[in-house]
Amino acid sequence: MTAIAYKGHFAHVEFDAEDEIFAGRLAGINDVVGFHADNVEGLKVAFHEAVDDYIETCGKTGKTPEKPYSGQIMAIRPFTPRPLSRRS
Repeated sequence: MTAIAYKGHFAHVEFDAEDEIFAGRLAGINDVVGFHADNVEGLKVAFHEAVDDYIETCGKTGKTPEKPYSGQIMAIRPFTPRPLSRRS
């Protein structure tokens, strides 16, 4: 599967055979931002417009736009419990 990306955002796209359209939404964020088009070129334009509109709307409302997860894994040192000292 190939993802489309724009300004650090990615899209999840499906084809709706009944309506004969491509329907997509921004992936990796909790906010729901959708877009659709009836051809690939229109889909790219709609995706860019959806991202731009999302960023603009967040700015107007004072909300920080969510960024998708990076997919990078952080190395964390495992916790090793220390032996308890006995006090007499």
